[in-house]
Amino acid sequence: MQSLRRRLPSIPHPSPPLRRNFVDARIPWVRDRALDHVVEKEKYLLPFLSLKDHFLSSSRPPPHSLPLSSITPLKSELSLPCRAVEFVRLFPSAFSESLPSPPLPPVPEIRPTEELLSLHEEELQAVAISQSDVADRLLKLLMLSPSRRLPLRLVERLRWDLGLPRDFVSSVLPKYPDYFCTSPSKSKHGELDLEVVFYRRDLAVSSMESYAKRTGEYKTGSPLAFPLHFSRNFKLDKKVRNWLDQWQKLPYLSPYESGSHLKPKSDLTEKWVVAVFHEALSLLIGKKTEKTNLVLLGEKLGLPPGFKRAILQHPGIFYVSNKLRTETVVLREGYRRHLLVEKHPVMDVRYRYVHLMHKGKSSGIRGEKKKTASVGEETDGVFHDLDVEDREFDDYGDDEEEEDDDEEESDDDEYGDVKVCDSVVKGVARSHSVGREMNVRQRRVKFAS
Repeated sequence: MQSLRRRLPSIPHPSPPLRRNFVDARIPWVRDRALDHVVEKEKYLLPFLSLKDHFLSSSRPPPHSLPLSSITPLKSELSLPCRAVEFVRLFPSAFSESLPSPPLPPVPEIRPTEELLSLHEEELQAVAISQSDVADRLLKLLMLSPSRRLPLRLVERLRWDLGLPRDFVSSVLPKYPDYFCTSPSKSKHGELDLEVVFYRRDLAVSSMESYAKRTGEYKTGSPLAFPLHFSRNFKLDKKVRNWLDQWQKLPYLSPYESGSHLKPKSDLTEKWVVAVFHEALSLLIGKKTEKTNLVLLGEKLGLPPGFKRAILQHPGIFYVSNKLRTETVVLREGYRRHLLVEKHPVMDVRYRYVHLMHKGKSSGIRGEKKKTASVGEETDGVFHDLDVEDREFDDYGDDEEEEDDDEEESDDDEYGDVKVCDSVVKGVARSHSVGREMNVRQRRVKFAS
């Protein structure tokens, strides 16, 4: 019997099936027109403000006029999308052009309009009012790092999104010596890091935890579900939907806590990474930033390998827009359609700048296009990009809730990016009406005969 047992081959025990994590699921991408508009409406805003600051920071007294020839070599310095002369003439409501009085040489001069100067004063007030809030946001961003420091170069990349002024190193950091200090970088020789001086535990509360505490009882480490907002016509596989429901029920680990003890490529690690990105975007005044900035931030925060997939795997939390020839990550819950839920003073002024840029475009831009038609395709591209509907710029600052438009175009419309001119629409309608009248007349003549 013993010899018989020795001859029998050993039967291997079946291994348990591998559990497929949520991170392995294939999630579709569906375009969101409202959030694409959120990204697209700020096109040219940053170079516009850079040019405005150049005028107002000049040593000349009011009205801060500068010769047109002095602006020409500033294209690369101010990151202008076209020649400086052409860019200035795109915004007649912000910059006015005139000739000096004799006996001065007839060289055109450019000066900011009264409306631009007034808006600039409001911007300075908004920056001053929100300075302590912006400092807290920056401190919380540094507190996300396990080393409590980030490269100063990375902070400068996020300056615009944090609402910091251009000279924040000299104007903001010295006012908060108990918050920040600069120190030599530990990773790159010759560079500086921005480091936390005092870690404020009262600020180490994420926006998710803060909202949960305000709306109900919440204990640290208990499950927290992220708000989900999907694009119209978005469809999720039933299995993925079940995985998502189970994933939402996992414990919520604060992004201000270390996740080094978590198992790599697990659903719990995935939820912590999402919590980190969610908190980082919540700290930005526009609730969005370029994907490159998030990737660089994730690397400096020491997130586990493969953390980039977390951005794409959760379209109900993050939306990745491909507008403006780059990828921009938008926090969905930060917007109601294309309107910011949390209205920051600096963002309010920026939207008013956008409105000013758009104001007068029909009389200024189209007229300038005829005058500068010989410039070439570069100028034409700028004009086409700025030709957007008036109503898109009038929605900001309106506190009334906007009703959902049931007749809004579907996201699958293949002509989504085509903007039809009103005159073309009216012409087509007019041709149809004329055609109908001719048909009626033909039928009447035929009947009479």
